[in-house]
Amino acid sequence: MIYLDYQATTPLAPEAFDAMVPLLRDQFANPHSAHRLGRFTAAQVEVAREEIVRLLPPGGTLLFTSGATEALNIAIQGAPPGGIVTIATEHAAVLDTAEAMARTGRDVTVLPVGPDGVVDLEAAARAIGPAVALVVAMLVNNEIGVIQPVAALADLAHRAGALFLCDAVQGYGRVPIPSTCDMVAISAHKIHGPKGVGALWLRDGVRPAPLIHGGGQEGGLRSGTLSPALCAGFGVAARLMRDRADSDRAHVESLAALAAKLFADWTLNGSQTARYPGNLNLRRDGIDGARLLSDCRNVAFSLGSACASGSGRPSHVLRALGLTDAQARGSVRIGFGRYTRREELERAAEALQEAAAAQAAP
Repeated sequence: MIYLDYQATTPLAPEAFDAMVPLLRDQFANPHSAHRLGRFTAAQVEVAREEIVRLLPPGGTLLFTSGATEALNIAIQGAPPGGIVTIATEHAAVLDTAEAMARTGRDVTVLPVGPDGVVDLEAAARAIGPAVALVVAMLVNNEIGVIQPVAALADLAHRAGALFLCDAVQGYGRVPIPSTCDMVAISAHKIHGPKGVGALWLRDGVRPAPLIHGGGQEGGLRSGTLSPALCAGFGVAARLMRDRADSDRAHVESLAALAAKLFADWTLNGSQTARYPGNLNLRRDGIDGARLLSDCRNVAFSLGSACASGSGRPSHVLRALGLTDAQARGSVRIGFGRYTRREELERAAEALQEAAAAQAAP
C-alpha cells in the first residue's frame, strides 16, 4: 500500500513510538499525583511541552488538549464577547464552531476567497471592525495546501482590538508561524506524533474561558488527566520536526517537482505559489474522484478532508474557489512527506493515470 494522505494523518515516527512505550507500560503514574512516581511522569510532560513551544512564537504558554478540534473550540467559544470573522475555506472545526456561536447571538462573518484560495485582504479589512472580538484563519489549508496571509490578518485584528487565532495544524513545523498570533492550535498526529493529543498556545495575557471544568489542570483552562505517553510522543515528534526541518523540506520539494511532471496533464487547485508543496489538490475533467479512489485500492489518497469523507457533498473548500460540483468531484488530494519514497510516488501516479484514462475511454 502506498500512503499519500499526509494531510489526514502522518505515519508515527519510530522515535515518538519508542518514547511512548515506557510511559504506557512501566512509568504509568498519574502526572498530577504528588508522589515521586507522579512527579517523574509530570516531568516528562514538561519536557514535551518545552520541545513543542520551541516551534511556536515566544512569550506564551502551551495547554495540552485532546486534539486541534478541542483547542479551536476552547479558543473560539472562550473568546471575549463580540463578533467573529473567519474564512470560507476553514476546517469544519472552525466553521461549525463559528456557526454554533452564531446561534447564540454572536455576529459571524465568513470571508470569501479568490480562485487561488487566498482571502481578499481588502474585504477582510472592511469586515474586521471595532465590534469584532476574534479573527480566525488557517495557516496552511488542509485540502488545497494554500497559505493564507496570516500576519496581515493578525495586524488587521489587532488594529480593531480583536484577538487572532491561527489554525496551524497543517503548518506547524513546516511553515513559520507569525509572531503576532494570539492563539495557535496544533495537533500531534499531523507531525508524525500520536493521535489523541493536540495543544493550544496562548500569548501571555490571553486567557479564554474554559470549556471543561474539573480538577483545574493545565492552568485551570483544560481540566482532565493528561496522558504522559501521548505528550511525550508529541514532544519527540516536535523535536524531530525542528531537527529535520531542512532535510524534510528538501525532500518534500523534490517530491513536489516530481509530481508536477507526473501529473502535468492535471490542473492544480489553488494558488501555484502561496502554498505548502507537500499538498497537491489536482483535478481532471470528466473524472469521478470517488470511482478513482475505488479503482486505485493500493494507493491511499483522498478526495478532501478526512473529517468530511463519506458525506457525499462536494468539498466546501473547492466550491469556495468557484469550482463546479463536477470539477470538485473530479478532484483528488495527494499528500506526501518524510517517509514517502520517490518510487512510491511514481507507482502511485502510474496507477492514477491508468485509472483516469480508463474512465475517459469511450
